Amino acid sequence: MVTHIKHKGDLETKLNDAGDQLVIIDFSASWCGPCQMISPKLEELAQEYGDIHILKVDVDECEELAMEYNISAMPTFVIIRKKAIITTFSGADYEKLKHVIRVNR
Repeated sequence: MVTHIKHKGDLETKLNDAGDQLVIIDFSASWCGPCQMISPKLEELAQEYGDIHILKVDVDECEELAMEYNISAMPTFVIIRKKAIITTFSGADYEKLKHVIRVNR
């Protein structure tokens, strides 16, 4: 399941709850075409990989988080384990996202 993050406290709770499981944060925007194209694929990934947490952050609703994570393009994916950033990349590249998940699970 993809969880929509509404504020910084939401994100902190989800990162704590994830423990040592992989977390994918999708920074996106409702007006971003590539973001909308990859969004259904995130639901597929959430079902395929039940042991990862996929979080969606709307940069317009959560500007503070976007600034904290230095988001300058959408979509940007931030991959985290144990509250530490493993890697970050921008672009709606589904195959790259799947590869990053496989390598880091």
